Amino acid sequence: MQAFVDYPSVLFVVLLVAFAGAIAFGAIVLRRVFALQSEERDDFNLVQTSTLTLLALLIGFNLSMAVNRYDQRKNLEENEANAIGTEYVRADVVAAPISTQMKTELVHYTQLRVAHYLTRDAQALDRIGQDTGKSQAELWRLAVQVAKDQPTPIGAAVMTGMNDVLNSQDYSEAALVNRIPLGAWALMIVIGLLACVVHGYGAKSNVRRAVFMIVLPVSVALSLALIADIDSPRGGVIHIQPQNLARLLRSLDK
Repeated sequence: MQAFVDYPSVLFVVLLVAFAGAIAFGAIVLRRVFALQSEERDDFNLVQTSTLTLLALLIGFNLSMAVNRYDQRKNLEENEANAIGTEYVRADVVAAPISTQMKTELVHYTQLRVAHYLTRDAQALDRIGQDTGKSQAELWRLAVQVAKDQPTPIGAAVMTGMNDVLNSQDYSEAALVNRIPLGAWALMIVIGLLACVVHGYGAKSNVRRAVFMIVLPVSVALSLALIADIDSPRGGVIHIQPQNLARLLRSLDK
């Protein structure tokens, strides 16, 4: 299910077909088996309104969850850039040649982080992850060397800054896997199918009503695809752009 949600365009097509089929099932099958009597219309309208209202609430709630997670990823990317930039400046107070090595490695590490945000290929991401781990190990080794060579507040500040650099990456990675629960997706899809069945069952048989009936499945499928796009860090077209890291990298390369 999670892999399915990672492809919003595919999700939209599949859900559109499923919702359209649900409407056809309600309009063709249920209406023939359980004909809706005129005296039952008021009760049916209550059920239909309640189902659509519940569906709207679920979509709004999950859209809010997706947007909050997207904003969190953006903020954590900014925190990464701030942590790296601060440590790069602190490297000025470190004695040579450790200072030069630390700055060079921080530039390399920033390049890896930018590539991590921009890359979509799974194999390339694995390579970037391995290189990032090696770069982090080297940065920590240099920070430890500074602490040993300069057991002063300066060494402590460098160690603290390097710890912030490494922690900020962990927080960003944790945010990438913080997704909308699959149970919420299942509930939205089930309620959407039920809403379409009820919508088709209660629709009147004429050409104009048939045109109006397609609005619901298209709207719901588009809404769920948008939620999937925002919630997916790798799929779709809405991605976190490493603007702060890229800006930092340009300033460090000068």
